[in-house]
Amino acid sequence: MTMTEWLIFFLVIQLIHFLGTWKLYVKAGRKAWEALVPVYNAVVLMKIINRPWWWVILLFIPIVNQIMFPVLWVETIRSFGRNSRQDTILAIVTLGLYIFYVNYVLDVKYIEDRSLKPRTDAGEWISSILFAVVAATLVHTYFMQPYVIPTPSLEKTLLVGDFLFVSKFHYGAKTPMTTVSMPMVHDAIPFTGGKMSYLPKPQLPYFRLPGFENIERNDIVVFNWPADTLVVIDDPSKGVRHKPLDKRSNYVKRCVGIPGDSLEVRDGYVYINGNKNVLPDRAKLQFSYIAQTKGGLLNLNYLHDRYGISSNSVHQLNNSGTYALYITDEEVAKLKNNPNILSIERAKSQKGEKDASVFPHSPNFNWNVDHFGPIYIPEAGKTVQLNLDVLPLYKRIIEEYEDNTLSVRGNQIMINGQQANSYTFKQDYYWMMGDNRNNSQDARMWGYVPYDHVVGKPVFVWMSFDKDAKGLFNKVRWDRVFTTVGGSGKPVSYLRYFLIALGGWFVFNYFRKKRKAA
Repeated sequence: MTMTEWLIFFLVIQLIHFLGTWKLYVKAGRKAWEALVPVYNAVVLMKIINRPWWWVILLFIPIVNQIMFPVLWVETIRSFGRNSRQDTILAIVTLGLYIFYVNYVLDVKYIEDRSLKPRTDAGEWISSILFAVVAATLVHTYFMQPYVIPTPSLEKTLLVGDFLFVSKFHYGAKTPMTTVSMPMVHDAIPFTGGKMSYLPKPQLPYFRLPGFENIERNDIVVFNWPADTLVVIDDPSKGVRHKPLDKRSNYVKRCVGIPGDSLEVRDGYVYINGNKNVLPDRAKLQFSYIAQTKGGLLNLNYLHDRYGISSNSVHQLNNSGTYALYITDEEVAKLKNNPNILSIERAKSQKGEKDASVFPHSPNFNWNVDHFGPIYIPEAGKTVQLNLDVLPLYKRIIEEYEDNTLSVRGNQIMINGQQANSYTFKQDYYWMMGDNRNNSQDARMWGYVPYDHVVGKPVFVWMSFDKDAKGLFNKVRWDRVFTTVGGSGKPVSYLRYFLIALGGWFVFNYFRKKRKAA
């Protein structure tokens, strides 16, 4: 929907509200016209139903307002004595239109000093749950979102089974674009085989709140996967569908290229503006190696316990002892001393060897995951020259991310019906890659990540499970619980300090209550 369409829709809602409530406003001692003035009518309504004025703000927050509107419908009729279960059900199932019946047909009286306390235990529970969902949705949407690491693309820095808190406010939270959606459910409803948790239309325009820092090179970033069309992210058999921007699956990668950079991958290593990218000390690059044993099979538990190599990093290629390993140089050096290892060599593509699965999927570029580029990372407001040779690099940006029509007529490039030999970018773009260079589905496959796809910054690991460990207690990686994602040096767990503080709080509350009782 365009802004004009949204404005018309908003004004129609105001008119419906006026027609359905103006008599009730008068019975509550207000003026009829007060039911018509946008926003002001909501403030007045809060006074009529004895609720705080700031509830008005919740009515303009997508997803949250889906919870608040039914609450207001029920609160309105109860302010005029309609307290029965039947009244409540009618108000909800008619989407508030039952208020028209109360307004025009019933002879109701305004109850100015009605009790706001629910009359039953069930009502108390429902009220508590509703506002817990509202509070959680606000936190989830605008401040902090939980996320679990599903793949080993950032192995050694973020592990499969890490449970994260992702900050929305570091880079600025995006307001929801999908207006009708289940609270705190991102895409498919769990355990339904891919049933959508939202309605694709109507859509709000993209808007981002101000953040307090910019994305810096080598930051770990959570973003909406630009190429996502899968109904269920880890099950392609469920089919594909077009998804709204804010409902595309969340990915987490390291941002190795920021707007304005020239980026190249040489032998698996990233070079920025001609210089080799220096990663933080917590980042550990892994590459693909082919290991041949002396006929025996590798013991995965032994690899895990002795070398810290997870089962995600080991793939058996045949029954004669050949394995693909995704490991660091340090791990390679240790494995070479293993008496069961006959040989271990890095598996990599050669320069000029074309990989059709690699961006930009064009015969003009003989690139692969180990030798890629150079490419320019687009920056908002900057202009690049266009010709048929470089067009594949920017085609998706021009058409999909920046909403232009693009066609080619002979040797001419047409943008929005006009011949173009240059293009000026409307937003910033980023290059996201995994540290596990040969076991990462990243920008080398699907290209640039637009700024409007950025979700947030992982800041904290609050729990971590190792599926390869033996025993329930040992499956928790206790040294990773309550650790920070950023910083230098080995991550330090703050779990003990949290438990000490929590224990201190309980002791403080115990003596405080005991003192009051005395």
